[in-house]
Amino acid sequence: MRTLLRRATAGALAAVLLAVTAGTASAGTSASTSTGPTSAADAPSAGFDNWACKPSAAHPHPLVLLHGLGGNGPGNYSYLGPYLAARGYCAFTLTYGQATPAIPVGGTVSISRSSAEIEAFVDRVRTATGAAKVDLVGHSEGGFQSIYGPKVRGYAAKVGKVVALAPPTHGTTFAGLVSVGDYLGLRPLVDQVLRDFGCPACDELIVGGAAVEQLTAGPIAQPGVRYTVIASRLDALVTPHETSFIRESGVRNLFVQDVCPLDPVGHVGLAFDPTVAQLVANALDPARARPVLCGFGPPL
Repeated sequence: MRTLLRRATAGALAAVLLAVTAGTASAGTSASTSTGPTSAADAPSAGFDNWACKPSAAHPHPLVLLHGLGGNGPGNYSYLGPYLAARGYCAFTLTYGQATPAIPVGGTVSISRSSAEIEAFVDRVRTATGAAKVDLVGHSEGGFQSIYGPKVRGYAAKVGKVVALAPPTHGTTFAGLVSVGDYLGLRPLVDQVLRDFGCPACDELIVGGAAVEQLTAGPIAQPGVRYTVIASRLDALVTPHETSFIRESGVRNLFVQDVCPLDPVGHVGLAFDPTVAQLVANALDPARARPVLCGFGPPL
């Protein structure tokens, strides 16, 4: 029965999360570059995928933004990336876990393989910016990776904060799934990826999946890392919704609707919701937290 559940849900999972790439032609690791400033004093202290950016004293940790399964960095963070840059951060994203560079679909390979790519990118950002640590912001599988990497790969010393949006921390049953990918006409592309390359990550993220068992064996939160997990009560993909949360000391767990009860945001929409963007910014900089003005995220 478990095998049938995996096969039945893998295609729908990728289809839903691929929705964030609609209209985005970018593929592969984000490679925005700059010729660089003429001196250190000229370096920008904020920017999205600007490799000349040097973090300010107010925001000393650059951000690494991790997309969801079936997404890509530029598409998943086309809203939140520029938003956080406008708040004064050096923010960077990548497309990890691509089965083929010919199709802009990331995160489908094994969790461990993607996690190794992410750690290498973290090191690249640290080297480019001169920062000792980064803060991780992850959505869906990216949220899982933001929690998994510091623990399982052991690079917690390189991370200051983690803000995870609807991570399948304890696995998901995919109950009540509605395929937005089908609605948007993306299913042929998803089917091509699954037919030609498969989706090891899909199998690893269900309840009882191998990566989930690795993550949840013993304490999840790592010493020295500050965690915030944000979920939606209207998420149709990561279900039950509380499976996102890390019920451990020092971790803040919240639903969007705890702050803005009328926000209809769903799973994919978390990355494009002005309410969530403010919650993320406050989690990254709690000393300068601002009152949240409730908005309305996409109910996808």
